[in-house]
Amino acid sequence: MSETVLFETQGKVALLRLNRPEVFNALNDELMEALGSALDACEADENIGCVVITGSDKAFAAGADIAAMRDMDFVEAYRSNFITRNWERLKSFRKPVIAAVSGLALGGGCELAMMCDIVYASETARFALPEIRIGVIPGAGGTQRLPRAIGKSKAMELCLTGRMMDAAEAERSGLVARVFPPDRLLDESMSTASTIAAYSLPVLMMLKESINRAFESPLNEGLLFERRTLHSAFALADRKEGMAAFAEKRKPVFTHC
Repeated sequence: MSETVLFETQGKVALLRLNRPEVFNALNDELMEALGSALDACEADENIGCVVITGSDKAFAAGADIAAMRDMDFVEAYRSNFITRNWERLKSFRKPVIAAVSGLALGGGCELAMMCDIVYASETARFALPEIRIGVIPGAGGTQRLPRAIGKSKAMELCLTGRMMDAAEAERSGLVARVFPPDRLLDESMSTASTIAAYSLPVLMMLKESINRAFESPLNEGLLFERRTLHSAFALADRKEGMAAFAEKRKPVFTHC
């Protein structure tokens, strides 16, 4: 596996660390393909129930690698399926993912964080979609996910001006779930991930899929999907165990089936 993404496990949690410190974790093909491979490995490992993605203290990721794409023209971008071919593995990843963001999360780095299910930030985190400053628009979901996270007006302002949003504003706006001191960010992220990973994996996957449907469906369609998914959960051994444990006042023992 490429050294651009460092992979370790702690119990049922996988920690993926973006590792291009010399360029503040700028996202290039090698890193994104390594991240995709790491996510493939996490998907296949039945012992992993949650993933945490982080960077360094200075940067989660400072955007796409401009040097790698400055000479790209339309034909190359279109024929190579730029971004789509190797940036969207998180979109199809079925287990829960937490982004633990310190320092810069700019452009593609901000978009990568938004692809995750939960965003935790340190007090040093800074978010921006500054593509307007280099004559281009966000292209890894920024113009679509940001309005859904923080509303149209604020998303417009951030994208049209390229200004930076600090962690406190990001939390107030709904982009970030919680903010922690820098020395607690990773521990808190791993703790939450461990809590999540202890639950029934099929139910976690059902929950993730149902919540994602809320962003992609009219309300009535989303409600129908939720209801049918709830009905299907009654076929799970974990559902029977969870309810039995509650009635018997004991901790459930989930078998993920």
